[in-house]
Amino acid sequence: MKYQLRQTMLDVLIRIEKDKGFSNLLLNHELQQSDLNEKDKRLLTEVVYGTVQNQLTIDYYIAHFMKNKKNVDLWVKQLLRMSVYQMVYLEKVPDHAVVHESVEIAKIRGHKGIAGFVNGILRSIQRDGVPDLSFIKDPVERISIETSHPKWLVERWIDMYGVEQTEAMCQENLKHFPMSIRIQPLKTNRKSIMTQLEEQDFTVAESAFSPQGIVIQKGNIFKTDLLKEGFATVQDQSSMLVAESLQLEPGMKVLDTCSAPGGKVTHVAEKMADQGEIHAFDLHKKKVKLIEEKAATLNLHAISAFQGDARNLHEKFEEASFDRIVIDAPCSGLGVINGKPEIKYEKQASDIERLASIQFDIIQSAAPLLKPDGLLVYSTCTVDKEENNQVVQRFLENNPGFSIDLSFRDDLSELIQHAPGWSSEGLQLFPQDFQTDGFFLTRIKRNG
Repeated sequence: MKYQLRQTMLDVLIRIEKDKGFSNLLLNHELQQSDLNEKDKRLLTEVVYGTVQNQLTIDYYIAHFMKNKKNVDLWVKQLLRMSVYQMVYLEKVPDHAVVHESVEIAKIRGHKGIAGFVNGILRSIQRDGVPDLSFIKDPVERISIETSHPKWLVERWIDMYGVEQTEAMCQENLKHFPMSIRIQPLKTNRKSIMTQLEEQDFTVAESAFSPQGIVIQKGNIFKTDLLKEGFATVQDQSSMLVAESLQLEPGMKVLDTCSAPGGKVTHVAEKMADQGEIHAFDLHKKKVKLIEEKAATLNLHAISAFQGDARNLHEKFEEASFDRIVIDAPCSGLGVINGKPEIKYEKQASDIERLASIQFDIIQSAAPLLKPDGLLVYSTCTVDKEENNQVVQRFLENNPGFSIDLSFRDDLSELIQHAPGWSSEGLQLFPQDFQTDGFFLTRIKRNG
């Protein structure tokens, strides 16, 4: 392996932990700036994601070979983690090469003592192998270490869903999911795009989540012109359910309260044939630009994007102004751990409680803007009941003029109709159900 590549891996991993940045954003930035060849870029991506994804497991392995639990500098910790990841999880690079190159980096970045420390741990793992996790007797601890999810989170999910469901979810979060795209139906059709991709040696499949959805099983969609020319946009299949659940028609007046980066609101516009009045808001001014850029790329004109706090939109509009409302609420993101693995290490129970309060305030403030017999979809990309079921329950308890409309189940494909996560509050998708993000949504009707 090239020395530059290993240094780049280390630098990205340090920034992810030190700056608390999203791994996908930091990695994508590095890939764009780097002069690495395609093979090295793939390996860089694999090692960075894999190291972060399996961090607690790797730390458990390393601790087994540390004679005293002394604190080590962040760069040393990340050097050990990425080295152990390659030795345990990959077969592309021989162990002796990993050890040698890691020791060389330790010498340059540190001193002889640190190099000896790194060499000792890696040689021990090379010689003895890593400890067998099946001997961990406590099921919570075993799942936590085996799948690299914090113990408090495993305990929380077990309380909500049981051991079997929790373990399946944690295991699924370690896997690679296929990407999905949504075609722009006002410019093309799904069959045409699938044919184009197949002619370029892609392996694709129709999505059961939306008649506009395509699952990319093999191939790099970013190497085509489809996205920049506005024939399609990247969107997780689960997110496509929002627009599919709204019974949209041309000419409607729609509010999207938390819209950036614009995936759902542009889907709404497409379902309305770009005819109507769509108001899209986001709390942050710079994110409003993302909505506008996505709409422009897809040649959609019905969307007007503004900066605004979703909790205060009742000050901008009169009651009963909208036919449809989308509340894709800010959340813990615990349903997207597969793509943003650092989330599971950074969130705490207090974050979930704080977010649930914000979510309730948003729906409580925005719901009166819905017309009688109008529909509101509430969604999150998390699997936590406090942010999902409990927010909805609390809203209904405080607003007897609204009710859950589970008939939206009939608007979805047969596959989704039979998903295991349906409840009286709506639909909870788990990552292991269909290899998508964990996602919750429900439809609420204002009684006429």
